Amino acid sequence: MAESRTTDVLIVGAGPVGLSAAAELRRQGVRCRLVDRLPARLLYAKAVGIQPRTLEIWDRMGLARTVLEAAVPLRGQLTYVDGRQQDRIDLTLPPEVPYGFAALPQYTTEQLLEAYLAGLGTVIERGTELLSFAQDADGVTARLRTASGVEEELRVGYLVGCDGAHSTVRKGLGLSYEGGAFPAEYLLGDVEVGWDLPYGYGLRSTRRAEGGSGDEVLVGVPLPGRSRYRLSMSVPPELSTRGEDAAPGDGVAHGVEGGRAPELAHIQAAVDRLSPVPTRVSDLRWSSVFRISHRIVDRYGEGRVFVAGDAAHIHPPTGAQGMNTGIQDACNLAWKLALVVRGQAGPALLGSYDAERRPVGEEVVGRTVRHSTQGMTADPGDPRALMVREAQLLVSYRGGPLAGGPYGPEDAPQPGDRAPDCTGLTLPLATYPLRLLDVLRGRTGHVLVLYADQAADLARAAEGGAVVATAAGSDGDGLTTVALLAREADHLPDGLPGYRDAAGEFARLYRPDGPTGFLVRPDGQLGARFPLAGTAAALTGYLAALSVPVP
Repeated sequence: MAESRTTDVLIVGAGPVGLSAAAELRRQGVRCRLVDRLPARLLYAKAVGIQPRTLEIWDRMGLARTVLEAAVPLRGQLTYVDGRQQDRIDLTLPPEVPYGFAALPQYTTEQLLEAYLAGLGTVIERGTELLSFAQDADGVTARLRTASGVEEELRVGYLVGCDGAHSTVRKGLGLSYEGGAFPAEYLLGDVEVGWDLPYGYGLRSTRRAEGGSGDEVLVGVPLPGRSRYRLSMSVPPELSTRGEDAAPGDGVAHGVEGGRAPELAHIQAAVDRLSPVPTRVSDLRWSSVFRISHRIVDRYGEGRVFVAGDAAHIHPPTGAQGMNTGIQDACNLAWKLALVVRGQAGPALLGSYDAERRPVGEEVVGRTVRHSTQGMTADPGDPRALMVREAQLLVSYRGGPLAGGPYGPEDAPQPGDRAPDCTGLTLPLATYPLRLLDVLRGRTGHVLVLYADQAADLARAAEGGAVVATAAGSDGDGLTTVALLAREADHLPDGLPGYRDAAGEFARLYRPDGPTGFLVRPDGQLGARFPLAGTAAALTGYLAALSVPVP
């Protein structure tokens, strides 16, 4: 066995979730290794939907522009029943949301993330499999088998399993994975389709069976490329394994199955039956049979070992929630690991990963199961609110271990909520307006935004005030940077970046109650909201929750 080497974090699984975890850790200056048992990236367009919230996270990393250049917009869905068009669904969001819904094949998403990670000095170790691991109070010992067949024992500080529905890490931790499987099997295919649908619109075409049971559905999601779509439909009888035990040895029947590749003729036959207009399919890039389960672990980690993405939760692909939820798992965990590894936070902080993310996973699993079996109408209410939820913009950790008490209007963004983006910020030397995302982009730590109508109020807070002194006490280690924001921004204090809320959009969205401080976490959620006058109790309370010493 090869001699042990050390690193801070070992990540198992180089899909979008593992790549995102590694990218955020490396961006934060944490050493990590990323291994994957497969010898090469799979050219499957499994997860194709990218939610606006994921794009916001990637924006802060500096990756969003690259993704936007490669993706296509998802503008809505055309629905047909027995060949007759129903109401069209338009994917519209409030105007202040910076990004729309996007579609990109998973293999391209992985390619872009891999290139970003390589730019940070880390490459995927392909063909490398995690055989076993054991943890103690000081670290984790992992046993790997490399592509050359050599076994290696590796000592690391932490282990993160992003290794999918059949996760070795989850099994090694002994986590339960409760849930079940849907009996249906689906055919997936990445093809060129000859129909003339509006650009950016998907398709859902249903043919009703007599008696209302056994309806057949054809779903098409647009992909980059001329007339390319990922089509899904029920598997034809000759490819079905219904009645057989098709699940792997762990009993989890979920995802793309090998060995049963449908041919173009299978897809064409289904399109002939189900398409609302006659059309031809061609240029088949890949196809597979797909099965769906719904499961979630009883906890997202134990000690120094954690799981994220499909290793923690699986569910129907309705609404393109899975990959995006996993990427947000990864970001939530990575910034906390970075603080702990650097000694800027105590190990207790890592317990907030399960406390914040498992409720999100439970909600997503439950909602996607409802929508898959009962349709979107299973959740009645304002369609606009439903769309914002599908965009994952309503994810909140209010009431969690890191969320302090509310301040200001109850319906304003509070600790634990997403920090909304806004436009209309200006700098004296810039002739164009900026967004809040522009202020946050590239920053690896927390950002403390101090807001007031008048610059004089900010000057008093910045010149020896308790709030800035508290932030500066952690700033030496890169925990917090400070930005000033005012409606009237003349004569802001020197030494701190200052912006003018020229359009009043920050004030409209955040609804400050007088001069107010907003602490934005590395994952884009609010950590604290508090008045600038008086003490910095809310800020010190948040830092105490991170187990960070406050001077």
